[in-house]
Amino acid sequence: MKYLHTMVRVTDLDASLDFYCNKLGLQEVGRYDSEQGRFTLVFLAAPGDEKAQVELTHNWDPEEYGEGRNFGHLAYQVDDIYALCQKLMDAGVTINRPPRDGHMAFVRSPDNISIELLQEGEALTKNLSEWLQSSALSQLGSLDSPPNLDWTIA
Repeated sequence: MKYLHTMVRVTDLDASLDFYCNKLGLQEVGRYDSEQGRFTLVFLAAPGDEKAQVELTHNWDPEEYGEGRNFGHLAYQVDDIYALCQKLMDAGVTINRPPRDGHMAFVRSPDNISIELLQEGEALTKNLSEWLQSSALSQLGSLDSPPNLDWTIA
């Protein structure tokens, strides 16, 4: 048996590609458009890990998808959890569970798919209050917009 991919349905393909590729850093490795079936499949993978793919399925006809908790989440190992969370926050992504332990964080895609970010190797030693302070300071260009943090568990 061989793992192929995880499929998630998306309502706005452009917003999803912006999140997964431009913000999270995945790369498009394949695409299939079906005129007859009226859908697009886009396959994404982390750079250097093309065998573990996410399939974004976009049905061209508008459809409401329930937010089923039975799906769970996607998980990615990252080189620097604090740097990636900062990059995501700078791009307007809410950090649903900040990396308070230097090891794990959660964010959500535009379609509310939970994404777990796990620090490669040992947890980073930067503590949460130090990161929050530097994160907040980096976003003080506008005091009207606080950092994109949500303290709920994703």
